[in-house]
Amino acid sequence: MDTLLAAAPDSLGLTVDLALAGLTVGSAAALSGIGLVVCHRATGVLNIAQGAQAMAVAYLLRDLVVVRHWPIWPAVACCLLVVAPALGVLLDVLVHRPLQRRGAGPAETMVAGLGVFVLLIGVAVLLWGSAPLAGAPSPFGGAPIRLPGGHPLRPDTVAQLAAILVLGLAVAATTRWTRFGLRLRAVVDDRRLAALTGVDADRVSAAGWAFGTFTAGLVGVALAPYLLLDPYGLPLLVMETMAVAVAARLRSLPVAVAVGLGLGIAQAELTRLRPSGQLLPLVEAVQSNLFVVALLVAALLAGPRITGEPGAAAPLAARHPGTGPGGGGGGTGRGGGSGRGSGSGTGRGGGGRLAGAVCLVLLLLPFGFRGNDLRSALAVPALALVLLSVVVVTGYGGQISLGQAGYAGLGSLGTALLMSGRIPGLPPLPAVPALLLAVLATAPLGLLTGWPAIRRRGLALALVTFAVGTAMSRFVFEQPYATTGLVLDRPSFLTGDRAFYLAELLLLGLGLLAVRGLHRGRTGRALTAMRDHEAGAVAAGVDVPGLKLLAFTAGAALAALGGGLMGMAGRAFDAASFDPVRGLLWFAAVVVAGADSALGAVLAAALLIGLDAGTVAGVSAVAVGALAAAIGRLPGGLTALPRRRGPGRGNTPAPPLPPSRLSPTGRRVREALERRL
Repeated sequence: MDTLLAAAPDSLGLTVDLALAGLTVGSAAALSGIGLVVCHRATGVLNIAQGAQAMAVAYLLRDLVVVRHWPIWPAVACCLLVVAPALGVLLDVLVHRPLQRRGAGPAETMVAGLGVFVLLIGVAVLLWGSAPLAGAPSPFGGAPIRLPGGHPLRPDTVAQLAAILVLGLAVAATTRWTRFGLRLRAVVDDRRLAALTGVDADRVSAAGWAFGTFTAGLVGVALAPYLLLDPYGLPLLVMETMAVAVAARLRSLPVAVAVGLGLGIAQAELTRLRPSGQLLPLVEAVQSNLFVVALLVAALLAGPRITGEPGAAAPLAARHPGTGPGGGGGGTGRGGGSGRGSGSGTGRGGGGRLAGAVCLVLLLLPFGFRGNDLRSALAVPALALVLLSVVVVTGYGGQISLGQAGYAGLGSLGTALLMSGRIPGLPPLPAVPALLLAVLATAPLGLLTGWPAIRRRGLALALVTFAVGTAMSRFVFEQPYATTGLVLDRPSFLTGDRAFYLAELLLLGLGLLAVRGLHRGRTGRALTAMRDHEAGAVAAGVDVPGLKLLAFTAGAALAALGGGLMGMAGRAFDAASFDPVRGLLWFAAVVVAGADSALGAVLAAALLIGLDAGTVAGVSAVAVGALAAAIGRLPGGLTALPRRRGPGRGNTPAPPLPPSRLSPTGRRVREALERRL
């Protein structure tokens, strides 16, 4: 039997040393929580791009010091006091302020934040490459400080703790005893009423974004010396510290600081546990990923209480930009909220035919490719199947899910395990049965996110799904016990790239037909009703919990099928292909292409693969991020562009919805579109 070796009773000194070491990560997490809470209290928006902002500032500091040979302190001052606040104000002016002024809901605001996240990662890849970089400078180098008893304390940890104390006191004093604090409280309570009384709400929001980006940069500067700088790894690590702000309900600074410091110390203390036998890898995974566990627990416990956004943001709706009446027309071609649910999600009339023709051309082009170009194109149909799962869950079901990359990874890993004979009681299976069995086994796991979705919407659900996807990556895909000694190859009759690509197209066609069937008839009408107005659907007798579980289960199956094909195309399981940050990029790409359109998934896959393969890595992230950040100006996504051109040959606009079926935001969007037409 496995046993845990506890530390000796006289190991008080070790306990103190580990606690002091844990303060380094804990204080960085506390700084992250302060920035998220203050930014949210000033703007009503959860700064989901904080991890990418931290990464960008850390890269810039390294570039200034290591490459351009700036002195460390002028470089730190430039990054934290000039560049970071300026970036926050710029994002407020260009991205968030237009959304606030036209009354956009937090769903659009969250997608815009994801766009900023993806955009900054793409820019970092273009400027500094995707390979990890060492040598990030620390402003507080030197020998550790020796406390009584000889316990070491790093100088940078002291600086971080001092920053927490100073920032906490400054925020408390500003909020309680200054005129700006009074205006801040007024904006948080009711932004519109504050504006009517003469409060400059835009200035308050700009200050909130400047402070949030400043603290994000501070976190990046604090963590970078302990890590290899990675455009994907550091943003994900900072996003995991979002558990601190979620535990504080996005309001309480003392709670955020206490949770951050407590988790950092607990993570360090857990390293004393050394289990024997098969428990060792699992315990080590928990030790190094305690913040992931905390994010999942905090999102599950506090999720229903953070769905409402105070101040500047209305309650987060399940409806997504470009879907339903609030999105300026869905992909059904009859106005997203018509409730008919009879369309294929690809649109009718000239717009749908044009989008279908473009997608068909993009899918047929690789038959003229050879060599590396053809091998790169193998990822397009497989990724399109994964992105179809986002269309089903988000576009049709109205449930924001950021964890579909996890289910794609389970499909790929499950196929490899079955082909390798690693499943007890089963011999090694051929490729086709292994893929089908992996899909069937993954589909019920969609309940991991489908069940929490019954009581959650919008931001709360997004946090839960992101935490689940991150947990899959950290506890399964990155663990040697699950991924060593795997065999993953194509079927013997599809070893050639061209033959395998044709098989992928056939499976993609079946997936599109399945999604079309799901969106038609009674089920389609029920999904549309749930997406457009969940409370109204419940009142009308729609089985909303059952529909949510159906959407997540079908989405998990599609993602697993696509993930299995991605593994077969590369003839190996690659954990990096299913990184949670890539999942955020995929989600943003689907929204940009058209979340309410099955063809949007195909267009998004071609955009992601084609841009990077035809240019350099990072271009697709920049393009998707820029478009997602401007999602307020692109209702319905790219597939809806032909339907917004106005009357013309083969392009008759969809009939408007009756006013009684539209929300106030929907009526404003419809009136704006009618004025343009």
